[in-house]
Order: sequence, then structure tokens, then C-alpha cells
Amino acid sequence: MTGMRQLPTTAPAPTARATLDKAAGENFPVAPFFLPRAWRTDLMAVYGYARLVDDIGDGDLAPGGADAHWLGVAPADADDRLLMLDALEADLRRVFDADADADADADAGAGGPGHPLLRKLGPTVRERALTPGPFLDLIEANRQDQVVKRYETAGELLAYCELSANPVGHLVLQLTGTMTPERLRRSDAVCTALQIIEHLQDVAEDLARDRIYLPAEDMRRFHVTEADLAAPSANASVRALIAFEAQRAGELLDEGMGLVASVHGRLRLLLAGFTAGGRAALGAIKAARYDVLTGPPTPAKANLVREVGAVLRRARREG
Repeated sequence: MTGMRQLPTTAPAPTARATLDKAAGENFPVAPFFLPRAWRTDLMAVYGYARLVDDIGDGDLAPGGADAHWLGVAPADADDRLLMLDALEADLRRVFDADADADADADAGAGGPGHPLLRKLGPTVRERALTPGPFLDLIEANRQDQVVKRYETAGELLAYCELSANPVGHLVLQLTGTMTPERLRRSDAVCTALQIIEHLQDVAEDLARDRIYLPAEDMRRFHVTEADLAAPSANASVRALIAFEAQRAGELLDEGMGLVASVHGRLRLLLAGFTAGGRAALGAIKAARYDVLTGPPTPAKANLVREVGAVLRRARREG
């Protein structure tokens, strides 16, 4: 990466917009219409950052090199994921730089971040007094993805989820001013569950990237080999393994249910949507008879709505 960052005078809006548009493909609603406008703006700013980190780590950036350009990375180095993550961290630190001009998000040349999604994040960070830790954890998770391709134990996988998933829940609680130690604990359970569920949906896609997020100890227990995961459809052993991992995720979702019951109003509905998204995805995996190799099982919208209702009813009983 060059020492001096050459910044263009206009933002590549289509590139940034394409990143934000990926919210529609998530298992849960990212910033639903019923939330206050300020919350929606803040949630989308955080989502845009988190999606950008994952896209860099997965090599899924839009073609054309706009993201590398905004991060000050030479075109020849745009495919170096670790270098890109380093550049993103440097840009993130500009967001948190106490000496940066308060309006740097509107003027990249004033010493603020170069990437439009990080400039969009700046006002949210300042107005909500967000801390850098969760944002840095997401970068560290993607650095880990570049060097760690297999996980021996469930404990190792859960430690990875502490970096890759749980920080998102921390940010939601910070944004809404509702963070307490107990809510953090329950949020971690929900976010870890959602990450495990996503891994179950994406077994084939992850294997194509030479990554396996199924604990090796569990694969041995169910007599599943990597060759089994590369098959076009799941055999009985793979189905049993996926059912086992799905049960673990479901138990984590149950553990986190108290989070929904502990809040009220529109925030309860938002958190119910997150939890219901996981439950609906588990239902889709079960409906596919745990064969996740033919394609990611995804829930129908009607099933998601039903799950939201079920989560809210349970929250009312427990609240």
C-alpha cells in the first residue's frame, strides 16, 4: 500500500449501494421500516461496515477495484485480502480519530476515512458514542478466516463466533442504549446461534472456499469426511451431523430468548425479528431433511412472520 492515499473527488455510489443492498438476502431484517428513522440509518451504517469486512475477507468485492481505490490500495494488490483488511482497519481508525474534523465524513480530503461506507459510519459512531472494539473484532475474524480453515472443537468454533458474530449484537445494544451485562450474555447466545445457522446453510459454499465450520470432533463422531461434504447431496451421516449442529444452534437461540423479553416496544420487535430469522432458517434446514449440500435452505417469508409471532408471544409470557 502506498504511503499517500490518492482520494477521488466523488464516491462510487453504485459500489456502496450494492453492498448495502445485500441486507435483503440476510436471514433476518437488518433495519425494518417500523424502527425510528435514526435507528434505521445507524443500523444500515453498521451493516454496511460489517458487510464490507466480510466481502473483503471472502473475496466478494464488486469488480472494478473501487473498494481498493477508496482504501488506498494499489490495483495490483486488490486481491490481497490481508492487505485489504489492514487498509480497512487503518480507515476505520480514521473514523475514531479524536483529532479528525467533525465533518470528515462529508469531506474525505479533511483527514477522515476514504471509503464511502466508513464515511457513512462516522456520524453514527460519534452520535452513539460507539467504541472501536466490536468493529476491530469483525476485522480480526476475517483475518482468521485467511489462515484458519478448519476447527477441531466446538469450543474453537464458539471462540471464532465471539469475533465474527457477537460484536454485531454488542453494537445493536450500544446503538439503542440498552446494553447491560445480562443482555450482552443473551445477545452473544443469539448471535452465535445465527452464525452457526449461517454456516449450516453455507456448507457447500464454504467448502468451495476451502473452509469448514463444522467441528472436526463432531465430523468424526458422525463418521463424516470432507469428501462427504463435497458430494452433490447429503448422505445419512451428513444429515445426522447437520441435525446435531442445528440442535446446538436451537438451544443457543432458546438461551437468548430472554433478551427479547427484557426490552419493549419497537426494539422488542427488532430483536424478535433477529431471533425469528434464526428459528425460521432452522425450520428450513429441517424441512430440507438436513440436506444442506444441494443449496442453502432458506425460509419463506410467511414462515418468518409466523416465527416472529411465536417469539413475541413467548417474550410476553416471560417479560
